[in-house]
Amino acid sequence: MSRLASRIACFARTALRGIAASPVTSAVAVATIGVALVLVGAFGLLVSNMEALLDEFGGSLHVTAFLEEGLDQAEHRDLAAVVGTVEGVESVRLISKAEALERFRRGVGRGAALLEGLEENPLPASLEVTLSPAWRSAEGLEVVARALDGLPGVADLSSGQAWVEGYLRAVALIRGVGYGLGGILALATLLIVANTIRLAVLSRRDELEILSLVGASRAFVNTPFLIEGLLQGAAGGVLAAALLYALFRLVLPGFEFGLELVLGGLAPRFFTASEVLGLVASGAMLGLIGSAAALTAEARA
Repeated sequence: MSRLASRIACFARTALRGIAASPVTSAVAVATIGVALVLVGAFGLLVSNMEALLDEFGGSLHVTAFLEEGLDQAEHRDLAAVVGTVEGVESVRLISKAEALERFRRGVGRGAALLEGLEENPLPASLEVTLSPAWRSAEGLEVVARALDGLPGVADLSSGQAWVEGYLRAVALIRGVGYGLGGILALATLLIVANTIRLAVLSRRDELEILSLVGASRAFVNTPFLIEGLLQGAAGGVLAAALLYALFRLVLPGFEFGLELVLGGLAPRFFTASEVLGLVASGAMLGLIGSAAALTAEARA
């Protein structure tokens, strides 16, 4: 075990010496990985916040069935019992005409003074239908709304299906742009990291030839370069996380109103600790793959 630890320490020291020997090219590689991850991370941050809104909104998804005029309380209760048996319905709440007017009065605030002149309540009674967790989606809303449409006593239906479908399309579009941009930036980053490692290999060719002559295996020679790429990538990930956090804190106040519109009033959140670790790990993986590609190309040359 001590032999393995000493070998790992040796590889790490060699990798650090390699980074110190070419600070400019190493800094370029770290900066490139950092910029790429900042752009991809910004899209990921927006998508994660939009998905959080969908999760929050999903808990309150419901279908409102407006009832026909002229039904008495017994008919309201019977209709609520029938709706409660529909597949996908978790609960049904009867909203009387008086409660509907009171809700409207609270919702308009000072505008409630306009209601004082009404001689009668114009709002219909309704059934507020809450969906089961497995049905809280655009598809679930459509199925339940179709089952309620045409029931005797139901005059009209209202649901958030159109809003959910439009928002899901927006999330899918942003996610797709993020994936496309991430793929392009990843390829560019891999090329830069690969060229950086290849330059390091060329600058230490004499040392590597001596190691080969004394019997060092290819794995022994290549491992420090792989660690070098891994460290550069991890440093790029840390840089990206720091830049994203700084932008989140500095730029957010100027765009807070617009973001609240996009996120439906939900307060924007930054990445969790595990997501930040994932960002750093992504950078480390980019550095490792770039180093492996450079060593493979050098071996074939």
